[in-house]
Formats: sequence, C-alpha cells, structure tokens
Amino acid sequence: MHNPWVKITHWIGTISFLFLVYTGVEILMVHPRLYWGDVGNDLTPALFELPISRNYHHHGWTTSQPFFETSQSPVSAGRTYDIFNENGWGRSLHFLNAWVLVAVGLIYLLTGLYTRHFRRNLLPTRNEMSFRGLARDMAGHFRHGMAFVKGPEYGLLQKLSYCLVLFFLVPVIVLTGLTMSPAVAASHPWLLTIFFGAQSARTIHFFCAVLLVLFLIVHVVMVLRSRLTKTPTIGKTQLP
Repeated sequence: MHNPWVKITHWIGTISFLFLVYTGVEILMVHPRLYWGDVGNDLTPALFELPISRNYHHHGWTTSQPFFETSQSPVSAGRTYDIFNENGWGRSLHFLNAWVLVAVGLIYLLTGLYTRHFRRNLLPTRNEMSFRGLARDMAGHFRHGMAFVKGPEYGLLQKLSYCLVLFFLVPVIVLTGLTMSPAVAASHPWLLTIFFGAQSARTIHFFCAVLLVLFLIVHVVMVLRSRLTKTPTIGKTQLP
C-alpha cells in the first residue's frame, strides 16, 4: 500500500491543479492569443489564437495610431467591442492555488527524497532501460489493459511518464509562471533569458498545462480501467 503522505499530497495537489486549470482557462479567455518573444498584445501578430471566448478575432478596433513617426513605432488603438474581461478574480485564485501546489510539491519532493521513494519506486533501473523493454511494456498496456495492484509497483512506461511529469513538466510550469510575474522577472532576469521572454514563457506554460491535463485524464482512465480488469498483465497503474 502507498504511504499516507503519498495519498495526501496527491489529493491536495490534484484539487489544487484542477482549480489552476479552471482559473487558467478563465485567464486565457480574456486574452486567447499566444506569442513568442518578449512582448505581445492584440495589435501584434500572434503565434496562434484560441477560439474560447468572444474575444477571439473580434476585430473591434478604431484606426490604429503610431506613437512615433518611425516605421518601427509601436501602435495603439481603442476597442469598440464589448470584450470578456473578468481577469481579477481568476488571477488571484490562480496565484493562490499555484502556491498551494508549490508547497505540496515541495513536501512531496523532500519526503520522497528522505524516504527514498523516488529511488526505490520511480527511477528506472539500468536493466529496465531498453527499447525492447519499453516496447513490451507499451504493448502490454494497449493489448491487455492493466491489473490493479495494492502497492507502488510500476512498469517502465509509468516510471518514465511519472518522472517526466514530476521532474520536468511541473518544474517548468512553475518557473514559467514565475517568469510571467513582472516583480519576479525584474528581480530574476535570468528567467526571461532561459524562457526566451515573458510571452514565450506564457506559451510554454500553456503547452505544459495541456500535457499535464492529458496526463491526468489518461492516469484516471487507466486507474479506473485497472480496477475493472481481472487478468494480471505487464502494466500496473498507481499513484506516483
């Protein structure tokens, strides 16, 4: 069976993450455009736009006016469209849950290091790391389903996916979130350097969130599926 600290941190972290997804979508609805670089607004070219609110392609602008008489001058224009703009409560709740997730993540990380949970259960061994072993494990998942086991016994595919989430996606999404804070970016400008600018950090933040949502959906589906299957197979699904 899993230790109580694993279950508690997972449940708190999951609830916090769901709130982050909800508020993150609300924030994105206010400005459903993603950019690459340091700056971006409604009057600059977007990397792509998301059709998730009435702010998508609304084109409700007065004639744009340049600030300076140069070809590279920034421009300004007034909105003539009733845009969706409920950003205050979404940002406040988003930041609050982000710090909850960071706190729970630190507790999970420190406890996992102290109990050697990561070394014993999550990190693949040298003998496991092979293309043949990975192919066999993937075939077991897709062909036969997974058996539910009462203990932290993971297949190679699970170990790799959990390590990707815990040691890459979560740290990146936290750091990109901090990069979008003007105060944090001003005191730690190296964040803007490693993420190629504040708008690039926002775009990376979005894609990491999408991958985490997909992981959560697949993880829940696999757990439910494993509880319904009766035939033991290669793959096993449990909380990381």
